[in-house]
Amino acid sequence: MKNGIRILIVDDEASITDALSRLFRLEGYEVETADHLESALVALDRYPIDLVITDLSLGGLELLQNVKAKRQATEVVIITGYGSIPQAVETTKAGAFYFLEKPFEPEQILLIVEKALERSRLIAESTKLRQHFTKRQQYSHLIGSSRAMQTIYETIEHVAKTDTNVLIIGDSGTGKELIANAIHFHSRRAEEEFVKVNCSALPKELIESELFGYIKGSFTGAAQDRIGLFGQAHKGSLLLDELAEMPIDLQPKLLRVLEERRYRRVGDSFSRDVDFRLICSTNRSLHDAIKNGLLREDLYYRISTITITVPPLRERGEDLQLLIEEFYRRFCERYERTLKGFSQAAYQRLFSYAWPGNVRELQNVIERAVLLSKGPYIEAVDLQLGTSSRGGGLNPEFYYPPSMKWDDIERAVITTALERVGGNKKAAARALGIQRTRLYSKLSKYNIVVERKRKQ
Repeated sequence: MKNGIRILIVDDEASITDALSRLFRLEGYEVETADHLESALVALDRYPIDLVITDLSLGGLELLQNVKAKRQATEVVIITGYGSIPQAVETTKAGAFYFLEKPFEPEQILLIVEKALERSRLIAESTKLRQHFTKRQQYSHLIGSSRAMQTIYETIEHVAKTDTNVLIIGDSGTGKELIANAIHFHSRRAEEEFVKVNCSALPKELIESELFGYIKGSFTGAAQDRIGLFGQAHKGSLLLDELAEMPIDLQPKLLRVLEERRYRRVGDSFSRDVDFRLICSTNRSLHDAIKNGLLREDLYYRISTITITVPPLRERGEDLQLLIEEFYRRFCERYERTLKGFSQAAYQRLFSYAWPGNVRELQNVIERAVLLSKGPYIEAVDLQLGTSSRGGGLNPEFYYPPSMKWDDIERAVITTALERVGGNKKAAARALGIQRTRLYSKLSKYNIVVERKRKQ
């Protein structure tokens, strides 16, 4: 059997169902048959069906709609003895994989079945993966359930299994190093060394010897052999942070290492094989660096096979609560503080701030507040923040008593935001810093109804 793949054949001609059943069973498929719509619906409820092949005249369109409503990954092939272009268009629009006229050759139907099952498998895997990540609020020390973070989790899961080069782009403090860690520690290289180097922190005259290593006596101060960062990363991974800070005359040598997987220590007479996975990160536009002559274009294309863009915290409003709660829990535990949480004024301050320093700034603010808070609650005064506020976001008019629970706060904030923009959900989502789909979910959860005001 082909991994238990089951095909349902729906046709009132016994010669058709018998012939197709024998053909598919010879190919290793499990087969169920039905001679009318009702028995087909029973079979769909009783068995895990991977593919349906149904005659159009036996309620094929209704069966197709039923399948797509209940089992998105199950494909449907429509067969008919008197097909027409309008019928083919209608069934394809309704989600049919293929519209096939009788009579047909065995090889033809087998090829269609193979293609349909491949698409079914891909849809099922994609759906499973999305559900897997949608439930996740944390992934390998990364925190967030927003759509942007779900995409990053999914990308990490895919690329970690390969050795492809990865470029991570994001503002300072967004968590680029955490993403690099996740890629390495979910890869087959996880047991090997993960070497990290900040190109902007190394003196330009020392970068080459640090990366490539050197042999004793190759230059003044080379008192002994040094393996270099390439050598240390052999069999593991290498993170180059702020790659555009690397001297332009050294970049061709790095490109050669990536292409040939060989390098030569400074002062050495022969090259050595090296096997590492390269991850680069930057907080600046590499396209600008190329334009300004700071980065070679051919090197950029070599390092950016996969690019992960990390959004700033101000664009991840729906993740803010998760981050606050996680950092609060973490630091209360670390410093053995028995606080009761945040006052509503403190919450208001946290949610109205624009977080120019991103997640790193938020983490530092919460840690400091946990340490310095003198009362049972963290107050707004304990939050050492600047004056940056969210454009169009919440403001000091919001106030809620300390006894108010989070769901009540969220309900009130969403209602107020909607009232301010006259019930315009798109504008409210923008003001709150969340996706519209997230807002719709909250409206349903809290049963919030704010009628949209029409312009006069």
